[in-house]
Amino acid sequence: MRAALGDALDATRAQEVRAAARALLRTPLLRPSGTRREAEAFALVRRHERDLREWFGQYTGWRLVVTPEVARLLVVPPDPRDASHPLREAAGARRPFTRRRYVLLCLCLAALERADTQIALGRLAEQVVLLAADPQLEAAGLAFRLEQRDERLDLVAAVRVLLGWGALTRVAGAEDSFVGGEGDVLYDVERRVLALLLVGPVPLPGIDAGAGAGGEGELDEGSAAGTVLSEETRTRALRHSLTRKLLCLPVVHHADLSEEESAYLTSQRSALTRRISELTGLVAEVRAEGIAMVDPDDDLTDLRMPESGTDGHVALLVAEHLATHDAKHPGRPVLLADLHRLVRKLAQEHSGDWRRDTREPGAEVELVAAAVDRLAALSLVRWSGASHPQGDQDDNGDLADDAVLALPALHRYAVVPATRATSGPKSGSKTSKHSSRSSA
Repeated sequence: MRAALGDALDATRAQEVRAAARALLRTPLLRPSGTRREAEAFALVRRHERDLREWFGQYTGWRLVVTPEVARLLVVPPDPRDASHPLREAAGARRPFTRRRYVLLCLCLAALERADTQIALGRLAEQVVLLAADPQLEAAGLAFRLEQRDERLDLVAAVRVLLGWGALTRVAGAEDSFVGGEGDVLYDVERRVLALLLVGPVPLPGIDAGAGAGGEGELDEGSAAGTVLSEETRTRALRHSLTRKLLCLPVVHHADLSEEESAYLTSQRSALTRRISELTGLVAEVRAEGIAMVDPDDDLTDLRMPESGTDGHVALLVAEHLATHDAKHPGRPVLLADLHRLVRKLAQEHSGDWRRDTREPGAEVELVAAAVDRLAALSLVRWSGASHPQGDQDDNGDLADDAVLALPALHRYAVVPATRATSGPKSGSKTSKHSSRSSA
């Protein structure tokens, strides 16, 4: 009886730890005052804080901070310069942040650090304008004087992200009235949340932070200072690097790993994937080209493939085209101009299903860009030519500077003609999903 009860309690504890870990990977900043789901996850993180802190510290090098007001997993991404998962608007069209919006977000954080417990949006804007007058920012072409409506829209976009994170709480007013120049907004400043937003010396996507901005745990950390890393330190750095990649990246391609990482993964693959599976419930999908940690619940993701809607359908059809092309011509990139012609044709074929504006002249450029960005973020394709260090050449031997190259995982979307001897799905149907986990 006691043994059965103990087993049941252990199973319940393991389920709770898994739920808490998944919540932190999905939303690295949790508050008890958030949604009901967030509040329940926060309670689980507090209950199992010790186990979670030990696991993330040992296997990823990420620090977990838990206070009565906030739980924050300080995630250091595998590649701090990867811009494939940009910050997006908190509402509306969810457009990715521009370079200026990233800068404004950082300037808002700097201004709020010196602010009182409450601040008006107009006052915050004044402080941001003063900070933006820095000669280095102006020399970089990042002027901000709050003279135009688009400048107020950019500032409000940054503020709404802070509202979503819980760094600000709206007391009175509406941001739309500020954009129109007709009113102001009052906020409470949540200092405990504010203090935990920045992880470390990691450059934001779209901002060139210069060399030497790698995250903690990098293999060259310390060697740049002329020190020799011990075997234990190098092993820990390799474990952190690979676990971060397996947790954050849709696919870890062997070709993208360093020689040391490849050797370590070869010897420790089973142990690494088993530990991740035990904590998170992710399942390792191992192929000759790499490893993907697949989520059976399709919950730990910010991008899905396929996805409904016009943009999702375009991405799926572009993926089919690229995969089928690569099956016939392995390693040969597809020119961006060819994809534009393809989508122009598809817009006519699917005129009854796609948005009306997709048939307007030039619409294919934005549709293709969005599709390729989605596929690249899912590690299904990469930009070729001038956009990539290893440029490919076209049939004339010229550099294909505007081209897209299929990666191995994309072949699950290739159209395979059905045969009478095959009892599987029909040609063009998909039997699996592909998703991406982002720990921004």
